[in-house]
Amino acid sequence: MRADLLTLRDFRNYAFAELPLCGGVNVLCGENAQGKTNALEAVGLLSTTRLFRSAQKKDAIRFGAERCEVGARFSAGGREMTIKMAIPREGRPQLEVNGVRQKRHADAAGLLRSVLFCPEDLGLVREGAAARRRFLDTALCQLRPNYATYLSEYSRLLENKNRILKHSEEKPSLLETLDDFSYRMAMIGGHIVRYRAYYIRSLMGKAADIHAAVSGKKECLTYDYHTVSAVTDPFASASAIGAELWRHMQEHRAAEIATKSCLSGVHKDDLELLIEGRAAKAFASQGQVRTCALSLKLAERDMFFDDSGEYPILLLDDVLSELDARRQDFVLNRIGGGQVIITCCEPEKIREIGAGAAYAVENGVVTPLATE
Repeated sequence: MRADLLTLRDFRNYAFAELPLCGGVNVLCGENAQGKTNALEAVGLLSTTRLFRSAQKKDAIRFGAERCEVGARFSAGGREMTIKMAIPREGRPQLEVNGVRQKRHADAAGLLRSVLFCPEDLGLVREGAAARRRFLDTALCQLRPNYATYLSEYSRLLENKNRILKHSEEKPSLLETLDDFSYRMAMIGGHIVRYRAYYIRSLMGKAADIHAAVSGKKECLTYDYHTVSAVTDPFASASAIGAELWRHMQEHRAAEIATKSCLSGVHKDDLELLIEGRAAKAFASQGQVRTCALSLKLAERDMFFDDSGEYPILLLDDVLSELDARRQDFVLNRIGGGQVIITCCEPEKIREIGAGAAYAVENGVVTPLATE
């Protein structure tokens, strides 16, 4: 998989830019706050239909503009394709694949696949459960389009259920629909738990091997997948898991009404990371945290390759500067065979990284640089 051309119009600080990309390593070089990360975010948006730095897509529109557009020409599975997203200030974002407008954004999930590794990901181990769920969901939505559909429906149901609970005291009649939303959430949740369990098992197998290689086989990385306590087997059928989730929701119905919040469901799942059997979140050193996060991201990339026989586009946002020399070398030695887009601040890094194409980025303006 490779992107040949990335086009930005009124996106973040870009008025207009076209970036031809090589199939190997591409470097975006410039000072901070010039737009390097914005270009990576554009690729991520086309992959996941989400911005990784903001929940609101309208935040991507350049100041003073009424809409922004991001597009790419890319190849995947031997096919040449195009994808474009337009985000207006008023109205819904529009997504096109090969010039055809998509009714649902989830229909385009997994077409242009990417894995992002940014400095914030180095804190993935110590952050709350929401960060690790987002890490899992971002990958699964690209790998399994059905998962993206389930997750989107679950989020909609959760939002409606919370609204019912919040206003139930003023409008008791709303509670008449509460069980309908809870039951549907449980049935959808069964699919989500099953997808997560299988993905985590494969991901962590790879991450453990990578972690051992980085640490010189001195440490063992393992995990625990925490979902709703009523789930006895996360690898069971979706219907069996859903039935257990439904019973758990029924048991917590009164408490949810009293607290006016949804207390039971897969929106509270977590991936606990363990180093030598101890919780990495609480006990890992800074170096161990970085090794763990690095292992997860490289394992995620390998998962994409196993699924399709093609590496996803690897987006490295100034992450090399956050790693010591040993971990930098490990990353650079493992990124061959696929397309990579790296941001950095030092021009001298371009030759060291081995870039096939390089660009200077200054205030949203992109200029080609020599790579020799």
